[in-house]
Amino acid sequence: MLPAGAPKFRRRKADRPGEIVEAAMAVFAEKGFAAARLDEIAARAGVSKGAVYLYFETKEDIFRAVVEQAIAPNVATARTLLAAHPGPFRDLVRTLAGLVAGLVDTTPIGGVAKMVIGEARNFPELARIWHDQLVTHMLGGFAAAVAAAQARGEVRPGDPRIYALQLIAPLLVGVIWRETFVPVGAPGFDIPALLDQHVETYLRGIAP
Repeated sequence: MLPAGAPKFRRRKADRPGEIVEAAMAVFAEKGFAAARLDEIAARAGVSKGAVYLYFETKEDIFRAVVEQAIAPNVATARTLLAAHPGPFRDLVRTLAGLVAGLVDTTPIGGVAKMVIGEARNFPELARIWHDQLVTHMLGGFAAAVAAAQARGEVRPGDPRIYALQLIAPLLVGVIWRETFVPVGAPGFDIPALLDQHVETYLRGIAP
C-alpha cells in the first residue's frame, strides 16, 4: 500500500478534473444541459458528487471547462493549420475538412453543439461561451485563409466570412440531422462522406 502523498495518488488526484470534463461532455451530449445531473457526471467520472464541487462550483463552470479543455484545443489545432498553410487553398480545405469530420465522427462534440443550439434561449451563456471560445476563432481563421487565397488569385471575389460559413453549413446540418432525427429512426448520413462530396462541390464553385 502506498503511503499518503505517493506519486500514484498525486497523479490520480490530478487526473480528476479531466475525467470529470470527459464525463460531462458525454452527459451533456446525451441529456442536454438542463437534464444533465451532477451525480450522473460524477458517477461516469468515477468520483463522488462532492468531488465534483471541489473543482467546479456550478454546472455552467463544468460546461465552460468542457469547451476550454476538451474542444478548444482542437480548434487551436485547426487555426494553426489555417495560419501556417501557404497554399494551394484546395489542399487546405480538404485537410481541414478531414480533421473536422474525424473530430465530429469520433467524439460527442456534435451532441454538445446540438445542445447549445437547442438550449441557447434558456441558457444564453452556453451560446456565448461556444461562440466566443470556438465559433469566432474557427470562422475568423478560415475567413482569413480565404482572404489570403483571394489575394493569391485562387478564390473568386466575395465576402471571406460568407465563404467560410458556406463551407461549414453542411457539416452543421449533418450533425443536427444525426443528433435529432437518427435517434427516432431516420437514416443517417456518413459525415466524412458528406464533407468529402461537399468540399469538391465547394471548391469548384469558388474557383475563379
